[in-house]
Amino acid sequence: MTALTSSSSVKRSLMRHLPVLALAVAVMAAVLLALGPIGWRLGWWHFRFGLQTLMPWAAYLGIAALIVSAFALLLGRSRIAWRGTAIAVVAFAAGGLVAYVPWHYNQIRQSVPPIHDITTDPDNPPAFVAVMPLRQGEGVNPVIYEGSKIAEQQRRAYPDIAPLTVGVAPDTAFNRALETARRMGWTIMAVDEATGRIEASDRSRWYGFTDDVTIRVGAAGSGSRIDVRSSSRLGRSDFGVNAARIRAYIAALGAAFGNQG
Repeated sequence: MTALTSSSSVKRSLMRHLPVLALAVAVMAAVLLALGPIGWRLGWWHFRFGLQTLMPWAAYLGIAALIVSAFALLLGRSRIAWRGTAIAVVAFAAGGLVAYVPWHYNQIRQSVPPIHDITTDPDNPPAFVAVMPLRQGEGVNPVIYEGSKIAEQQRRAYPDIAPLTVGVAPDTAFNRALETARRMGWTIMAVDEATGRIEASDRSRWYGFTDDVTIRVGAAGSGSRIDVRSSSRLGRSDFGVNAARIRAYIAALGAAFGNQG
C-alpha cells in the first residue's frame, strides 16, 4: 500500500512539473531560432550553420514543447491547477510558433527553384557595375548572369516577372524609377541617367542578407521600357525573395505612373 501511494505521489509530482518542462523546452527552441541570425551577424558562424543546423533543432524542440504541453493539458489538467494550465498553454503556443518558422521556410524552399538571380529580361539582363567590387571573394555570388541555366527555371517558376512599358519619355521614366526605388527603402548605390542605370541594395530583416538590384530604363517606341534585376550576394536559393522584390517594385512603379502619368 505504501509503495502504491509513493508511486502515485511521484506521478502527480511529475505531472505538476510537465508545464514547466514544456515551457523550458519552448524557450530553448526560441533561443536556438534566434541564435542563428544573431551568431551570423556577429561572425560566430556561417549562415548555413544557422539555417541548416540551428533552425532544424529549433523545430525539433518546438515540436517537443508541443507534445509535452499537450500531454500536460490533456492528461494532467486536474493535477496542474490553473497556474500549470496557463504555463502549458503558453508553452504550447510558443512551441508551435517556433516550430512553424522552420516549417514555413522549408515549404517555401521546396516551392521555388534553387536560384538567386531574377530579372525581367533573362535574354539581356540589366548589368551590375557599381556593386562589382562588393561581389568578390569566396562564397559570394558573382554578378555574371548564368544565362539559360537559370532563365528556364525562372520562366517556369515566375512567368509573371516581366518588364514595365510606359508611355512617357525615358528621362521621366528614369526619375520615377529612381524615386520609387528610394520609396522602397533601398540603399541607392549608383545613378547613371546617361545609360539609364540605377543600382541599389536591400537587406533582409532576419539574417541581414544583402541583395543587389539594378534597374535599366530605355526607350521603347514612343515610350520607355523598365527592366529590373535582383540578385542575392550569398546563398544558392533565395527562397523567392528576389522575385517578390521585383514584383513589389514593378507594382509600386506601375501605381506611380498610374497616379502621376
